[in-house]
Amino acid sequence: MDGTKLESRANRYTFVWRKTVEKNKIKLEAKIRKILEMVEQGIAQDNQPDDEPPTPIDSEELKARIAQINRENRSKDEQKAIKTLEDKHLPKLEEYEKHLKTLGKRNSYSKTDPDATFMHMKEDHMMNGQLKPAYNVQIGTENQFFTHYDFYPNPTDTLTYIPFMNGFNERYGCFQNKAVADSG
Repeated sequence: MDGTKLESRANRYTFVWRKTVEKNKIKLEAKIRKILEMVEQGIAQDNQPDDEPPTPIDSEELKARIAQINRENRSKDEQKAIKTLEDKHLPKLEEYEKHLKTLGKRNSYSKTDPDATFMHMKEDHMMNGQLKPAYNVQIGTENQFFTHYDFYPNPTDTLTYIPFMNGFNERYGCFQNKAVADSG
């Protein structure tokens, strides 16, 4: 068995990176907390000890808290802040949650092909180490016939050997007597 990377036809300029999404989500949660504290006039601070780090806010919790706030008794500034939460911050928070769900355990994906992961390719004609959306294809052969293949989102072969062998076992109901693979 051995693997190779196949470039996806996805747009290579539509990267979504886990670190960026997580960093921006944390910043957005801080903005949301600040607005909620202003609107709720310190209720959230009274209920939460100062020593504990703030808990993450998800979109469902934010919707519930917005619904809980009584708009009629609020000042214009507070009503404007609530409107900002609903129209601007809530959709962005839902977008970040969607990105994290699509990422799963991966570090990147392309918006035009969510199954592809960004990888360094062997054939880099520009020689600049540019990442491209790709798949890691593992292929097993015996006597020069394909016996099994599978696609993986991880860029190295180190994490594919065991799932590949299990896939072979699921397909044929047995494991190979001998397995030969490269050092990866």
